[in-house]
Amino acid sequence: MQLDIDIEDWPAGDWEALATRAAEAAGEGEPLLANARLIASLLFTSDAEVHTLNREWRERDKPTNVLSFPMLERAELGALGAEGQPEMLGDIALAHETCAREAAEKGITLEAHATHLIVHGLLHLAGHDHVASDEQAEAMEALETRILAKLGIADPYGDK
Repeated sequence: MQLDIDIEDWPAGDWEALATRAAEAAGEGEPLLANARLIASLLFTSDAEVHTLNREWRERDKPTNVLSFPMLERAELGALGAEGQPEMLGDIALAHETCAREAAEKGITLEAHATHLIVHGLLHLAGHDHVASDEQAEAMEALETRILAKLGIADPYGDK
């Protein structure tokens, strides 16, 4: 998978390298994301921008840590062959202030939390969900935890 990364309103850091590592690990954990034809856009931005996106596209008038906008259904993603034109998987936006606050509350680095949220967003783009049922939530959380462990990041759900 290729990433199209745009960084606005985030502190200095190697966010592109972090995102690339997260995407590679996500592709190892969820093979549907490993297709080289896929492109995902990733926006590191402010709470204000994510608030606007959330209000406009999700009809939720508040910021959130991460938004995912899939452009392919899971079945389409599974049917996508290795040969052909690039395909847009979807868009992800991360809100800096919310991510930084949550990281501080959890006692982890912003980098670790951003990595988790990128993996989480990519799994949404691959058709995983945590809202429809407890079983789906548990399966998605377990997959996230396995992917993050490969990156040396502790289980983000371990203290539930």
